[in-house]
Amino acid sequence: MLKDLMVVELASVLAGPDAGMFFAEMGARVIKIENKTTNGDVTRQWRTASEKSNQENVSAYFSAVNWNKEHLFLDLKQANNKKQVVDLLKDADIVIANFKPGDAEKFSLDYTSIKQINPTIIYGEINGFGADDNRVAYDVVLQAETGFMAMNGTASSGPLKMPLAMIDVLAAHQLKEGILVALLNKTQSGKGAYLQVALYDAALASLKNQATNWLMNGENSKLIGSLHPNIAPYGETYQTKDGKWMVLAIGTDNQFKSMLTIIGATALINDERFLSNVKRVANRIVLDDLLKNYFNQISLSSFQEKFYKANIPFGIIKDIKTVFEEDKAKALVLEEKVGSINTKRIKTAVFKITEG
Repeated sequence: MLKDLMVVELASVLAGPDAGMFFAEMGARVIKIENKTTNGDVTRQWRTASEKSNQENVSAYFSAVNWNKEHLFLDLKQANNKKQVVDLLKDADIVIANFKPGDAEKFSLDYTSIKQINPTIIYGEINGFGADDNRVAYDVVLQAETGFMAMNGTASSGPLKMPLAMIDVLAAHQLKEGILVALLNKTQSGKGAYLQVALYDAALASLKNQATNWLMNGENSKLIGSLHPNIAPYGETYQTKDGKWMVLAIGTDNQFKSMLTIIGATALINDERFLSNVKRVANRIVLDDLLKNYFNQISLSSFQEKFYKANIPFGIIKDIKTVFEEDKAKALVLEEKVGSINTKRIKTAVFKITEG
């Protein structure tokens, strides 16, 4: 789809490379420049305790966002290596970068410098807290600084990070969107563009209703685990008689009544405490205790299909192994042979386009 585009990736870790992999999936030629003095992208070394090293120096983490790219291991302090990059940039359509503050200018690989040799370049840059803030920014730092950890966890656990680099992923989406808009504008104006995405901004833009709860109602975030601050029972988890775990996402009064009928909790249908969502939110602790008792006495199989047919939103809680035993999940896996290593990862682009 974008097979005529050339992308030079001057980025490491996750957010920048994730955006680069998107364009690789779209058919673009993506050339990733890695620092040979540090054995390449640092995530090549980020292995789990049980993951073995290999001759190709490829980790599962690195593989997650590096598919179908060309890799050049260069030392930008060496003139001949620097020239290789400059020659590529002369013909590139897009640059994706996440240099440490000051490094892009030091190597003359900032937007202003590259524009002199390629006036229509689209230069996408990711930083941590914005161009005027040089703090080191890893995902967990941003989860802490932007409110995510203050609402993820419980009173007993304390603040928790989400167990994946969510802020990096959100920033990658912002960068992809910005670059696509710049590409569209370029077809109309012939001009390139300079885009900046801060992890901080991407995180705040994703707070959505948690932000408006504060901005409009003055309600601060709380450690409520998986619960939804505005809806109940939504996010409550239950273990059934057969040991399975599930989560509810009840959004309407009708869904609530249908659920109660199916699980045999009809005594709660006309309970004044639970007649509306507002009341259920106010009395969610009591409701949770009551529902726990009902779900503990029935097996998942006794209500699963009935819930589906009644359009009651709930989810069976599955571990990663179980997820990837499903055909729908397997269909999203991209494989690539790197030396003797068969690498696997999930597509970044999962939309489906049918040309009209």
